[in-house]
Amino acid sequence: MTVEMKSSLVKSIGTAASQAGMVLASVTQGSDFHGEPTAVFELGLSDIPGRVLRLELTDSFDFDKPSLLPSMTAHLAAEAKRLHNPRPECYVTLAGLPLAFGKFQWPFHRSTSGADTYIVHGQMVLADGGTHDLHAKISASVTVTFAEIVPAMEQPYAETFVYNAIRKTVDLGQLEFLKSGNRQPVPVTTRFYSRWQKKFVFTDTDDSTRLAYVLSKVYWLSGVLGEGKPVWIADPRDAQYLNTTEADLLRMANDEAGEGLMVLNGEFAAATPQLMARASEFRARLDAGLNFTKPQFNESMRSGHANM
Repeated sequence: MTVEMKSSLVKSIGTAASQAGMVLASVTQGSDFHGEPTAVFELGLSDIPGRVLRLELTDSFDFDKPSLLPSMTAHLAAEAKRLHNPRPECYVTLAGLPLAFGKFQWPFHRSTSGADTYIVHGQMVLADGGTHDLHAKISASVTVTFAEIVPAMEQPYAETFVYNAIRKTVDLGQLEFLKSGNRQPVPVTTRFYSRWQKKFVFTDTDDSTRLAYVLSKVYWLSGVLGEGKPVWIADPRDAQYLNTTEADLLRMANDEAGEGLMVLNGEFAAATPQLMARASEFRARLDAGLNFTKPQFNESMRSGHANM
């Protein structure tokens, strides 16, 4: 990383972080999949010491442009709110599976197999409070054609749709949770993007589906993993995943607060004892969702009774 580029990039990140209410804690040099230099930033919150966001960018990246700066600022503003979650790395799926995302090796790298794709590796862990170590190693791939839709193939511009593509792939039963194993592919294709609407579309949901999602999120991320601390409801990452709006998610939470299932404070909600009393319901949904991700075999064929 050249001194000039480092100074320019650090200054730009510092400015964007300040606008998002964050502080730049540290900057170091890293390396990408191919050993090329990267810039690694740790950003934090002044009111929660020790909790940081890791941001890794190509060292030559310049986002201080009219087409890139607004998205970077919006990304950091959203991350600042996520850092107030008790477990900022955790999300839930429509099937009610709580997941922890981690070990993502940003930025993207070009495929070494000859395919015309960008790749990012990472991992998701089944985060239900157990000690089973069930996880899936991920290899998310984006075609070069699809990459043309994205403002920049860097973490702040791609993390949301990559995480949501992974959640959608879990919903489809195409990722298996194991105690060990090889990387599993997650193809991020144009099927997740509406050129007509100019937005990502992962799942069409209705009020019933979104309500179940909000309850599941508050149960797992606040009640089970967060020791009752509030979680951010108006997360644009969830809104994209559910094909809805942040305002609609807040409306759902407000309705459930009226039913005594959560306590709403601004855009954050905490689980109540009344919600936690429904533990068997959420555990049953988790078990069903987890079972759906397991390969299903025809037992008669396994036993050699197939008619061939």
